[in-house]
Amino acid sequence: MKAGFEQDKMKDACGVFAIHAPDKDVARLAYFALFSLQHRGQESAGIAVYSDKEIVCYKNMGLVTLVFDEKILRLLKGRMAVGHVRYSTTGSSNEVNAQPILAGSDTIRHSKSCGAKYRRQVAVAHNGNLVNTATLREELQEQGVEFETSSDTEVIAEMIAMSDKPTAEEAVADSLRQARGAFSIVALCEGKIFAARDSFGIRPLCLGKLGDGNWAVASETCAFSIIGAQFEREIRPGELVIIDDSGVKSVDYTKPQREALCIFEFIYFARPDSVMLGQTLYTVRRNLGAILAAESQVEADVVISVPDSGTPAAIGFAQASGIPFVDGLIKNRYVGRTFIQPNQEMRELGVKMKLNPLSDNIRGKRVVMVDDSIVRGSTSSKIVSLLRANGATEVHVRVSSPPVKFPCFYGIDTASREELVASQLSVEQIKEMLGADSLSYISEEGMFKATSMDRHNFCSACFTEEYPIPIPQQLHLEKLMYENGKKQENRVPTCLRENNPRS
Repeated sequence: MKAGFEQDKMKDACGVFAIHAPDKDVARLAYFALFSLQHRGQESAGIAVYSDKEIVCYKNMGLVTLVFDEKILRLLKGRMAVGHVRYSTTGSSNEVNAQPILAGSDTIRHSKSCGAKYRRQVAVAHNGNLVNTATLREELQEQGVEFETSSDTEVIAEMIAMSDKPTAEEAVADSLRQARGAFSIVALCEGKIFAARDSFGIRPLCLGKLGDGNWAVASETCAFSIIGAQFEREIRPGELVIIDDSGVKSVDYTKPQREALCIFEFIYFARPDSVMLGQTLYTVRRNLGAILAAESQVEADVVISVPDSGTPAAIGFAQASGIPFVDGLIKNRYVGRTFIQPNQEMRELGVKMKLNPLSDNIRGKRVVMVDDSIVRGSTSSKIVSLLRANGATEVHVRVSSPPVKFPCFYGIDTASREELVASQLSVEQIKEMLGADSLSYISEEGMFKATSMDRHNFCSACFTEEYPIPIPQQLHLEKLMYENGKKQENRVPTCLRENNPRS
């Protein structure tokens, strides 16, 4: 059960990392890199290492600092490693779905009988979601594969392990060509690291260098800083990078399409100190706030943020509007995800556990509250109530993304369309629901202007319903039927109704 504050935010599926460094403690470097990627997934963590003989993996539920200790890290000896932090989207939240996923030997399967014919051992860590998982899964089951998880990552791992291609490079490339959807992948196989993005580059992945002959791959550049690696470049859409003792090799395993990086990486998901598409995300978020201020002017006394993700935009809003920025909400940084099943009274305390108003800065003031997004709206309404209870005379809500109206099928945990408040209510109605004096979102045009890039460089389907990769109807239905692993009422979404032109 998610606490109230957490369930009202979009969640990225995970973060991935890989390193080839024969002369270094690769497990420890992976540990620190995953720590810097913790914001991308907080449910489970895992590291797989490759020695000269086999792949050894350790993974468990919880934060990186809780999953690994000195004893475990000392046991993970090898020349290269891949790591993963996870927030579940496809596949329920439990230990068996933690990554990296291993495939390719009876030992991995705990001697369970299996009719599949494996040709190689592989460990895969994956960020994203496939849209043809069901088809691929059925084909593998016909070949004798007995799946142990509900994750689409296992499908990719099994395809690579069973591929009849003569080399690991060909097996990985062939398997990725069969996968449709959004993915950034790192894998260990036959003494090599493989790293790839889907043909649209929806999920991020970048390459870094750590001294002579040592290379790393990560979801974000912030993972390089902590281990002393130098950011080299982003891995291109449709590119497969192979790293081994001879260095780095690059091939296009499929024809690249237009760049369509998830726009929410710029708005919220990635750390503000990371660089994507040549830009530091802090600067982009500050630009979002400045444009938002120009588009939605308001008379007020102070600007505050919903920390921490709303802070760069709030600073930009304050600078552009001339309204002073102050700390209005203090975040408790020691409250993580809770696995305690709360009662209704405890759910109501969820926001107070995370955020506490700084009354001296808001009492008797007209307050502009800047946040990065509103998904369900339940948290925003509670924060507005908190501000009023602590003396704010007016509360004006400003949002540095457009209204989120459509679900994501590419590895982001969003509610079904019926639960997205902007899909059901007008801006005026949302304002009334929040109890705010005014509410404004940044425009789509303003959002793309803040990135200094063309809108076609991004996937913005959650705002526009323009999905770069076609979504099978069954996935639309499953989005409504399942949330947090619990079956929902089987309702047909608006986008699939008979007379809808997008059907």
